[in-house]
Amino acid sequence: MAAAGRLTSVDFEIFGLVQGVFFRKHTQIQAKALGLVGWCLNTRHNTVQGQVQGPNAKIIEMKDWLKSKGSPQSSITKAEFTSERHIDKLDHTDFKIIRKKHKKSS
Repeated sequence: MAAAGRLTSVDFEIFGLVQGVFFRKHTQIQAKALGLVGWCLNTRHNTVQGQVQGPNAKIIEMKDWLKSKGSPQSSITKAEFTSERHIDKLDHTDFKIIRKKHKKSS
């Protein structure tokens, strides 16, 4: 049970219909509800990438939510989790949505 209280960090990328369906906003709401910190953003490949950090047990809940639930209008086809590791302290103080403009290729 001691492992459940450890701090964990994991990067994620979610595939499917996850842009234009408030996926990032619902991810932020869910992360905050679980007491997690980190960030997420839309990619030019129509995926959502991010990182979540917090207690290991809550990270497990968030990973399950990301791969099976998402926002009400989303349709998740695949979830990848990478760079999962135990950390000594959180790198973030909140869960943020990063908005960046992608240059369109012509």
